[in-house]
Amino acid sequence: MSKIVSVGNVLLGGNNKVAIQTMCNIKTSKIEEVTRQIADFENLGCDIVRVSVKDEDDAKAIAEIKKRIHIPLVADIHFNYRYALMAIDGGVDKIRINPGNIGGEEKVAEVARAVKSNGVAVRVGSNSGSIEKELYEKYGKNEISLAESALKNVLILEKYGVDNIVISAKASSVPLTVKTYRYLAEKTDYPLHLGVTEAGTTDMGIVKSSIGIGSLLLDGIGDTIRVSLTADPREEIIAAKRILRSVGLDENYVEVISCPTCGRTEYDSIGLAHKVEELTADLKKPLKIAVMGCVVNGPGEAKDCDLGIAGGGGICAFFKNGEIYKKVPFERAEEEFLEELKKLVEQN
Repeated sequence: MSKIVSVGNVLLGGNNKVAIQTMCNIKTSKIEEVTRQIADFENLGCDIVRVSVKDEDDAKAIAEIKKRIHIPLVADIHFNYRYALMAIDGGVDKIRINPGNIGGEEKVAEVARAVKSNGVAVRVGSNSGSIEKELYEKYGKNEISLAESALKNVLILEKYGVDNIVISAKASSVPLTVKTYRYLAEKTDYPLHLGVTEAGTTDMGIVKSSIGIGSLLLDGIGDTIRVSLTADPREEIIAAKRILRSVGLDENYVEVISCPTCGRTEYDSIGLAHKVEELTADLKKPLKIAVMGCVVNGPGEAKDCDLGIAGGGGICAFFKNGEIYKKVPFERAEEEFLEELKKLVEQN
């Protein structure tokens, strides 16, 4: 089990829930736009948000952004230690740095002192493109060199007494990412930030992230996740929520199960499944709804469902907990099923 690290009012590690993260894609100095985007992220269920700090204007904007939002703020900083100090002074909850690229040892020590005195968390790590030369030459490009590169950065911070650390070690390769985090889980008890870096555009990126992040979460590895997509950051939050639900780490939602359909399907179960999913997407209720094409995958496959439907021979059967309680002609099935769903939601 990971040790607990505080990121603002969010606790990572221990038995705490896996936190969802994303990153703003607007220049941080555009305060109005950034805070509107973060408010949207909050409403979608984001737990922690990160912004890039590219220059002094970005660093100065941190204080005002922090005043306007309700979730912890992370400043992503490279190459200039002063921006880290400015972000910390601005009240940021966490900084993402690579100790090796923000200046010499004296500058790292100064950032470490500021981190400690302000109770700020630090995310350090590596990715497959930033492995130190000596580690690459010793191990090659594999999980050992990638993980040890991250741990080397941890040692630098520990030298100056910093221990409120979160570690990441991402690759664009799913197998390498999974192997690296499994290696890290054996070597350290710091909380781990999971993700498959540069996963790609929405469709492929979600597939790669789901396999990589999901595999690790099922192993009990990981304390916070970011689904990295070349897409609207909203898609990252939605995908992250779905991953957590799929691996059983979020049960407070309406799960819709539906069969893939085949030649036995006689009514528009695909259309109905989409409507049910849309109507229940934002509900935080632990319910399970089944939309089945025919009796083969009907009540028997969905015995644990709170409400279900299956069709055949011009009739749709409605069932609860595997028991049929109502039969309706195809032409009225969709309308009446959605009414039944509405009643169920209101009762729970």
